[in-house]
This record gives sequence, structure tokens and C-alpha cells, in this order.
Amino acid sequence: MHSALRLSFVVVVACASPALEPGHSETSSTQDASESESFYTVPDVAALAATGMRDAIARYRTDEANLERFFDAPSSPTRARVLRAMRGGWLAALETLDFERLGIDDRIDSVLFTNQLRYELRRMDLDETKRAETLPLTPFRAEIVALQEARRRLEAIDSAATAQALDALASDVDELRARVGLAGADDEGASEAITTDAMTANRAAREVRSLKHTLDDWFGYYDGYDPVFSWWNADPYARASEALDRYARHLREDVAGVDEDDSDTIIGDPIGREALLTELAREFIPYTPEELVEIAEREFEWCEREMLRASHELGFGDDWKAALEHVKTLHVAPGEQPALVATLAQEAIDFLEERELVTIPQLAKNVWRMEMMTPERQKYTPFFTGGEVISVAFPTSSMAHDDKQMSMRGNNIHFSRATVHHELIPGHHLQQFMNARYRPYRREFSTPFWGEGWALYWEMLLWDEGFAQSAENRVGMLFWRMHRCARIVFSLGFHLGDLTPAECIDMLVNRVGHELANASAEVRRSVQGGYGPLYQCAYMLGGLQFRSLHAELVGGGRMTNREFHDAVLRENSIPVELVRAKLRGDSIDSDFASTWRFYDSLR
Repeated sequence: MHSALRLSFVVVVACASPALEPGHSETSSTQDASESESFYTVPDVAALAATGMRDAIARYRTDEANLERFFDAPSSPTRARVLRAMRGGWLAALETLDFERLGIDDRIDSVLFTNQLRYELRRMDLDETKRAETLPLTPFRAEIVALQEARRRLEAIDSAATAQALDALASDVDELRARVGLAGADDEGASEAITTDAMTANRAAREVRSLKHTLDDWFGYYDGYDPVFSWWNADPYARASEALDRYARHLREDVAGVDEDDSDTIIGDPIGREALLTELAREFIPYTPEELVEIAEREFEWCEREMLRASHELGFGDDWKAALEHVKTLHVAPGEQPALVATLAQEAIDFLEERELVTIPQLAKNVWRMEMMTPERQKYTPFFTGGEVISVAFPTSSMAHDDKQMSMRGNNIHFSRATVHHELIPGHHLQQFMNARYRPYRREFSTPFWGEGWALYWEMLLWDEGFAQSAENRVGMLFWRMHRCARIVFSLGFHLGDLTPAECIDMLVNRVGHELANASAEVRRSVQGGYGPLYQCAYMLGGLQFRSLHAELVGGGRMTNREFHDAVLRENSIPVELVRAKLRGDSIDSDFASTWRFYDSLR
């Protein structure tokens, strides 16, 4: 298999990098390393840092973006080698800087930059392990990547040779498709069968789609412009592209068991404990995943006690889920949700300004906008999302009757009262407004523990400040806090391999009181919606970090509420432990490491 294809590529891409075989390290070859180093030279980082670390950070990101655009085939081992050499070179240069001569903000930026580079290198190792798992299902990846990289190097093309290679590729992919099946299925008589699991097959299907996109881009570059190329390659390219499309569908539909147009079935891809620890190190979180689940359970217990108090006030006794069901019925009529959102937004602004909790620029109050979510988007985000634009979830006329009912119940008045300020002011809109004006270069280190944590922290602080005016208001606020506790438990449980997507959905329905469709959308968003593995944990945990820091600085009398909140917003989105170090005036060394056990002083 692939013999004709490989022979052709000797002609077409004589200088192409060797295909990465299982067990072969991307940096094991001296030749590979020298090629990577010659392609990119690390600039004089000390000279860049002399005018501020922001200049060094900007240079790195600009160079990295150039390389990623040039090596645009995601599966390329050459891309990986060059990026690894670049990141390692920058890291080595940063470690030679005279740290003692840096000011406080440049020290923070240097720590952030070094931490990010180490994280990116660790992620490359973990990603390579993932790619190795799908290599038996995508043995043709190197051939497609080599075509694109030869084009990037502007090498002369042998159209007859590429036609032969594409013809072989089409046949080989079809042959492979006939051999690949689900592990445990009836493979009687298939001595050369390749078996895999649904999760790996689904991941491989995405990779095949990506490789098909690379092949399509390569062909489109030459087609028509070079008539000799088109004469030779139009038919074999069409066969190869169609074979890749059939194979991707086979992997997803026949092996993973999900129809191509199925947007409901959830196939997750747990990353495992080692990768979770890598993510936690990047966020300066000194807790293990198991300790974070324990924190979430303790917060859950507090929420349940408060929910019982509200339930008794509403006359439902210990049946707090009945109280929750009552609150869900208190929604506005169709068409009235935008007016409700506008009222709730102004209510939150008035509350903040009356108590001098944070500075709100007039422009920030004036320029936020509102949009309504489509039914398709509500399958992934069944509740509001925000920023300068708040996207409002509420039924549309085209939705099925049951979906309309669940959307109204899940976005009722009291749930909405607890989320509008999270999405607008003082939450995401105010954050993003200030981020664009204070240290915007730090967006490179953006973290949901600051972004989502800040918005969730305000839900906690407003609870303490008496924002809830009724038991129904408290039920609405408590629902979301329970939801954020559950996010920690189910997302970490999923990535540790302890919970399936179906079990995660059951947790949200049975333990938090979600509508089934909303719970499904939440889990789908969490495990296959493009979010990082710690994103859903970041709401509650980041909120607890800010809550602990608030107790230390405001509760300790060192700052007023306004001073504290304004100072946090001026640091931009960085790990909260580094915000703490800046506001406390701590000494920051080049080997700064996470030690802040932020939860020990709470509850």
C-alpha cells in the first residue's frame, strides 16, 4: 500500500521532510533540527526587552503567526519542528535576561511569557501523542502535507508525477476505508482489518477533513492557471478528494456511529490527568484535579443549604426542586425578552454606581448591543452570552414546541436577572471594554480564570451586597452557582475518564435542575464546542480566587471596593495569582511559581 504514491513523491518533493513514523521523535534528527534552526532565527530578545517586554511579546506573536500561515497544514511534522525550535529558542533567550533590572510590570510579563512558552512546548508533546494515535487511520497524511509544503517552497512541479501520486492516493484511501471498522464489531474474514474506538475514529475523521482541505487548497492553486497541470491532475484529484470525503464519512458515520448531519449526539475526547495538570500549571493553579472536585462539592453543599432556605420561604419546604420549577414558570411572553434584558442591564448599573463598587465609563454604558440567538446556536449555547454584544437565548417561531417551552423556562426572569450583569456590566462587556484600553498586549495570555472568573465573582459579591430582592431572585442566583459547581465536577470527571457525556447530562438534570435540552447543549458545548478543558472550571474557581483576594485586600482595609475592582481591570486578562502579586506588591522572581491556596481561607 502507498508504494506508488511514495515513489512519486521522491520526484515531486525531493527535499520534503521525512514522514513521522510511530515512535519517531520530531526532534530526534540532527538534520531536522538544523533545518528548523536555519528556517527561523531568534531575534535579540534582550534588545527587545530593553524597551519593554510588550515589544518582545509582540515580536514573538508576529513571527509565530508568519510561521503558522506559511506552514498551514496542521499535520505537518515540519511545522511542528520549526515551531518547537522557535519556542525553545525564545525560552532559552528569556532565561538569560537580567531579571533584576526589569520593572514590576515587565517582570510579570516575563513570567507570563516564559510560562506560556513552556505550556506551548508541553502541549506540542501531548498533541503529538494524540496524532500518533490516529496515524494508523491516516497513513497518507505525510504525502498530502508534502504536496502543500513543496508548493510553499515554490518548487517546480512535475504534473505527470503528481497525477500518478493522486491516482494512487485515491485507490489507497478506498482500500483503507474497506479495512477500518469499530473495535468489537464482526470482522470475520478480515485478517488485515484495522479496528479503533468511536472517539479515535471521530478525531481521525476531523483530521481527514483537514487533510482534504489542504489537498483542495493545493489543487486550487495550480488548477486553470497551469493548463498542463489541469490536463494531468483534474481527474485523479477529483477521485482523491472524493475518496477522502467518503473515508471521513465512513469514520464518523460507520465507525463512530454519528450521522453526518447529526448535531445532537455527543462524542467527547477526554485529555487525561497528565494533560489536565499541564493546563493547571499554565493557569498558576496549585491544586490537583481531585482537590478541585472537592472544592466544587463543598461549594455545592453551601448552595443546597441556601436553596433550602429560599424553598421554605416560598412554601415548598425541603423540596427545593419544586421551588426551582416554580421559578422557571416566571418567564416573559414571546417577544418581550429584549425589553427584560434592557431593564435588567440598567438595574445592575444603578446598583453598582449607588454603592460605588466600580468605575463604569459612560461610553461603556452606551455602546453595548443586543442580538437574538438562532435555534441552531441555542443547541450549543442555550443561555445568554455576552460582551459588547449580548446574545439573548429565547424561543423563535421555528423551534419545536417542546424546545420553545424549555428555552423559556431556562431563560426565565430570575435566571436572567442573575446573568445579564454577568454578560454586560460589571461582567464581560466592562471587562472587554477595559482590556482594549489597558495593557491590550496581554491578550496573548488571556485566561478564562480571569475572564469568566471575574463575571462569576460579581455574582458572589452582588449576593453579599443584597442584590437579590426576593426568594425567587435568590433561587435564580443559586441555580447558576450550583451550575458552576457542577461544571467543575462534570468537566474534570469527563477529562479524567470517570464520567461519560450521558452521565454529565444526567448530573445537570438531576442535581442542578436543568431542562434536558439545555443540559445536553451545555455538555455538548463543554466537550466538543472548541473550549479548553479547564474553561468550564474557570467560572467558579476564578470567582473564588477573586473572592479570596477581595477578602484579603478590601476586607483587610487596604483598598476600597472601587479601588480594588478598577485595579483588577487595569491588569487585563492574566492568571489571578499574578494579579494578586501585583496588587499586594509582592516580590516577583524569574522562577515565580504557583503557591496560593486561595480556597483555604474561604468557607
